[in-house]
Amino acid sequence: MEVSRIRALRGPNLWSRHYSIESVVVCSEVECSLARLPGFDVRLRALFPQIGAVRPTKHDEEPSMAHVLEYAALGLQAQAGCPVTFSRTTVTDETGVYQVVVEYSEEAVGKLALELAQDLIRAAAESTGFDLDGALQRLRELDEDVRLGPSTGAIVQAAVSRGIPFRRLTTGSMVQFGWGSKQRRIQAAEIDRTSAISETIAQDKELTKKLLEAAGVPVPKGRPVSDMDDAWKAAQEIGLPVVVKPQDGNQGKGVTVNIMTREHIEIAFKAAAEISDDVLVERFLPGNDFRLLVVGSRLIAAARREPPLVVGDGVHTVRELVEAVNRDPRRGDGHATSLTKIRFDDIAISRLETQGMAPDSVPPKGLRVILRNNANLSTGGTATDVTDDVHPEVAARAVAAAHMVGLDVCGVDVVCDSVLRPLEEQAGGIVEVNAAPGLRMHLSPSYGKGRDVGSAIIGEIFAPGDDGRIPVIAITGTNGKTTTVRLTAHILGKSGLRVGMTNTDGVYIQSKRVDTGDCSGPRSARNVLLHPDVDAAVFETARGGMLREGLGFDRCKVAVVTNVGLGDHLGLNYITTVEDLAVLKRVIVHNVSTDGYAVLNAADAIVASMAASCPGQVIYFAANHHHPVIVTHRAQGKRVVFVEDGHVVAAEGRFNARIPLAQVPLTRGGSIAFQVENVMASVAAAWGAGIDWNAIAEGLSNFVGDSDNAPGRFNVFDYRGATVIADYGHNADAITALVRAVEAMPAKRRSVVISGAGDRRDEDIRQQTEILGDAFDEVILYQDACQRGRADGEVLSLLRQGLEGAQRTSKVQEIHGEFVAIDTALAQLKEDDLVLILIDQIEEALAHIAKRVAEA
Repeated sequence: MEVSRIRALRGPNLWSRHYSIESVVVCSEVECSLARLPGFDVRLRALFPQIGAVRPTKHDEEPSMAHVLEYAALGLQAQAGCPVTFSRTTVTDETGVYQVVVEYSEEAVGKLALELAQDLIRAAAESTGFDLDGALQRLRELDEDVRLGPSTGAIVQAAVSRGIPFRRLTTGSMVQFGWGSKQRRIQAAEIDRTSAISETIAQDKELTKKLLEAAGVPVPKGRPVSDMDDAWKAAQEIGLPVVVKPQDGNQGKGVTVNIMTREHIEIAFKAAAEISDDVLVERFLPGNDFRLLVVGSRLIAAARREPPLVVGDGVHTVRELVEAVNRDPRRGDGHATSLTKIRFDDIAISRLETQGMAPDSVPPKGLRVILRNNANLSTGGTATDVTDDVHPEVAARAVAAAHMVGLDVCGVDVVCDSVLRPLEEQAGGIVEVNAAPGLRMHLSPSYGKGRDVGSAIIGEIFAPGDDGRIPVIAITGTNGKTTTVRLTAHILGKSGLRVGMTNTDGVYIQSKRVDTGDCSGPRSARNVLLHPDVDAAVFETARGGMLREGLGFDRCKVAVVTNVGLGDHLGLNYITTVEDLAVLKRVIVHNVSTDGYAVLNAADAIVASMAASCPGQVIYFAANHHHPVIVTHRAQGKRVVFVEDGHVVAAEGRFNARIPLAQVPLTRGGSIAFQVENVMASVAAAWGAGIDWNAIAEGLSNFVGDSDNAPGRFNVFDYRGATVIADYGHNADAITALVRAVEAMPAKRRSVVISGAGDRRDEDIRQQTEILGDAFDEVILYQDACQRGRADGEVLSLLRQGLEGAQRTSKVQEIHGEFVAIDTALAQLKEDDLVLILIDQIEEALAHIAKRVAEA
């Protein structure tokens, strides 16, 4: 078995809405049926008992080695604790070749699972060993390493539950919520509204204390110290016991509490100085350690924290007691469990020494042995939820502390006997204010009720009902995509929106190109959604990007399918029929939001049938207002767009909007049929996005199909009294539409300049000139810059074959080089002639034509 072409599908895709790993698997004749591999199934299950029954999706298929790979890769992830459920194996048209798709929760984990699944299969086939426990441990460790931590994960999950899109910006905890101008960002539990100054204040414990004291918040007395002698002097001034800690530390690092002696001060000062150059000595407040979580102006959660400890039984040593506690299944090595294993390290041993014990000491029964000064969960501490116990005055003090420092999400550390009474009544105080506080103690406390703090933070970032989304319009089809994208973006811009657009020419932000090349894939779409100056996005969604990586968004407001026809790279990536292509194009329809629209070509039966896959509503368009699909949909009071009496008409129930085609220059008064279709699709898309009709009419009236607005899309030039048309049409359907448009334009003599893309099927290349040969007097064939895998002259030969039965063409020329071919055609033009130039290098060819026109 050979596994190749492994792809990560990072958005909704041909197979599902799940993030997935897709691979091509080639099996030998024997491997195509497990029945031909005696004993393999038994050995496989002995190595991985949890794999389950291997059953193909289709009942008439035999289970193959590819199916085993699918089940193994999914099963290994599931056994490692990853929340994955989807997988599929599909037989291709090539014998022994399969496409295997397996869901992942983390891309790196999914790829590793696929690799380990191959190792498992190899071991079963060769009767060798497979370390299942080791494989699962590798997957768990990698998952723990790459996935979001519990704090960030809880916030992300809360956003997802509200339908707010998110994107992880780094391998760490920086996440963007929402799109474009509605985006917001977090770094762990810190939101983008929190200033760097506020964070700096929170890190400076002395400054924080001064500000809190000024606000009347009770804090322990203390001051910075310069050296060990000064630390002891400060302790005597303040009064023992004291706390020694780094002035700008976090997570309890370098903190020593309840210090009573000079010797202990020396040890504590050294520990604090290792963390920070600035050391602080404070009065020790006796009592319990509480963490209060403030979000905005509300106390959201509170927990009582206990440092890691063991309780003596008079029999076992401290080391043995720690080992026993760590065997608790709730304790793990990272953040995946509600408790973390107690670290029995030098810090723990040092803390034992202050209690007069060593690791091998046997503490008396009932004695609590503290193993760390701080109560952080990450070092083995525990947390008990006390949210419902917090006195209103204590909550008010915590909120005041957060506001004084300027933190929107704040962890306030309080020491007091109980949070049931005001701090002043019990000599309690606030000892620290923390930016980006850990949330695990509130989400999954060791004891008590977990709190939905993620939702509270998302509620602070986004107002009720705000999902952080901007209108996204996705446009696909065999022909007309780019013009429809450009016209739709133009209309949205006329409504006052700042528009981001992607197409085969580049990425545009507010009409300014910021990237070049074919940008019709998901990466460019994601980049537009990152841009803060984008109020709406219009994406050309080409088949290649969907196959390579899926969509660049989870759902769209409007999905437009212009048409589905022959010549759209059939035969590539196992898309061999128009029906296959339609299933792929349907992906954007399948991912329309429930309050959105699919804009479908009613005149294309295969496109019209996609309506059944749309979670939202449907707008049909067609030039013929008597088309049965249009008539039926309109009778049901639903939205339709059609042509009637020289107008583009949009109708819904009693609503009726009419725009004269004479006022739409792109259509040349309605004479260019395929441009009329593009206009209808754009009108429907803008309507579905909620654009005002005045803006739609204005956008149509001032959009001209020239080489600036729509490069390579029926760009018309006047050359010495002759008509020159440049177009990027590159398949049979597009060429048929171009022929119809050209036939509606007067000309004495018609010629065409054409090449062919080498990555098309032979029959698709021949068909282009078969069509042109019946419509043009002269054909100039040229070999373009890239033959895309074809031998020199092979494409020209196929094009000439297509002309063998031509009824009209009387002259055929072969030219090497696109620009030479253009010059040859222009040189032969006479007044009132017409030439259609099917260009390959869009920008360069248009610039060349414009230069020749200017010279003339």
